Amino acid sequence: MNPAIGIAVLLAVLQVSRGQKVTSLTACLVNQSLRLDCRHENATTMPIQYEFSLTREKKKHVLYGTVGVPEHSYRSRTNFTSKYNIKVLYLADFTNKDEGTYTCELRLSGQPPTVSHQNVSVLRDKLVKCEGISLLAQNTSWLLLLLLSLSLLQATDFISL
Repeated sequence: MNPAIGIAVLLAVLQVSRGQKVTSLTACLVNQSLRLDCRHENATTMPIQYEFSLTREKKKHVLYGTVGVPEHSYRSRTNFTSKYNIKVLYLADFTNKDEGTYTCELRLSGQPPTVSHQNVSVLRDKLVKCEGISLLAQNTSWLLLLLLSLSLLQATDFISL
């Protein structure tokens, strides 16, 4: 086999295996909706398939995604948004009946297909309310901007520390 082809195949496999790792799954409450934030690496140009599911009483219920078929009872209650490295699912009218283990699963097709997932256990009375600052925490560059702004304001005698 040509060494250049072997290296190209190896690089493609490494890109696929690294390109879709789920780094965290968090849950919080926005009004009466459950919000699931699935953060992941995005080092590939290949499309990423995803699935949000709930396991309750040893039974898996697909909520939303491109892998499995969402159950009818959840279709009207879910709202989904996706950005570069985060997928967010909202489940409206969250009640105690929706408690269980939530999973975010990402898949890349290829040889072999790669799968990455994270779980979070959700109990209604243990959920924290979502805060606006968590949106800023997705990217730490806002902290650097804040520090630079403070020093600029101090230099112009707008504020004194």
